[in-house]
Amino acid sequence: MSRRRKGEAVSGWVCLDKPLDMTSTQAVGRVRRLLGAQKAGHAGTLDPLASGVLPIALGEATKTVPFLMDSEKTYRFTIAWGRSTASFDREGATTATSDVRPTAAALEAALPAFTGEILQIPPAFSAVRVDGERAYDLAREGVPVELEPRPVVIHALRIIAQPDLDHVLLEMRCGKGAYVRALVRDLADALGACAHVAALRRTAVGAMTEDRAITLEMLEELCNSGARQEALLPVETALDDIPALAVTQEDAFRLTQGRPIVLLPRQAEALKARLTGGSRTVSAFEGERIVALCEMRAGRLNPVRVFQLT
Repeated sequence: MSRRRKGEAVSGWVCLDKPLDMTSTQAVGRVRRLLGAQKAGHAGTLDPLASGVLPIALGEATKTVPFLMDSEKTYRFTIAWGRSTASFDREGATTATSDVRPTAAALEAALPAFTGEILQIPPAFSAVRVDGERAYDLAREGVPVELEPRPVVIHALRIIAQPDLDHVLLEMRCGKGAYVRALVRDLADALGACAHVAALRRTAVGAMTEDRAITLEMLEELCNSGARQEALLPVETALDDIPALAVTQEDAFRLTQGRPIVLLPRQAEALKARLTGGSRTVSAFEGERIVALCEMRAGRLNPVRVFQLT
């Protein structure tokens, strides 16, 4: 006999403003408990030393996590010149020091080489798996970690402010898999300097932006006042880039049963025009309710992920 899962069938997204000194796993657990949800997960880890946007999926929203993880992300971070560390952040052991303080002009001239599609070696203190183990676990044990360079896309990189000679604030908009700490390491090397990340904040993950984020304190207040629904964003929030199709009640029922539906020729043509990057994914809605994520092939929509929402 299967055990009944604890909690309620809460579905939706929480755009959490994660505080410092909390792991992403801890943040997910806190949100799940506050909302009494049966199931929860996050779309992209934030280190304890980083704050900002941590999208947390509850219930049926967990089925859309991969789409948000593939979305663009925006970070604001402060580089501290003069000291390099093992983890490339402020808590790592010092590995080198330097008196070099790059000027804003020198940094500006170096940025184009780190924009666009580049090869980047992830930091040893990262969640990348090496022979089945996390790189950061091996690094903490003193085991030498050699990671292969991988292609990442940096869409934009700009200087925001330079408060003093020792610090500079930058903003980076990037694709999946890019590391701010690796970027700072490589920038410092290119400029003949030593540096580490002194502060890091994620300001956006796809449609989840800083202005939509709520703190744990705000979430707790909403839950205590019986207004927890105000904290939830719709399941489809992660699917902003996915073409949507309105379906009839009959077709919605077929999709929820795992059966395909046949498109009208004009529907198929309209959807094809909206699909980009070789994607065939379409979201099906009955009214305001998302029914399924489907793959479009040969004029049919085949359900891939079905949502059990009321």
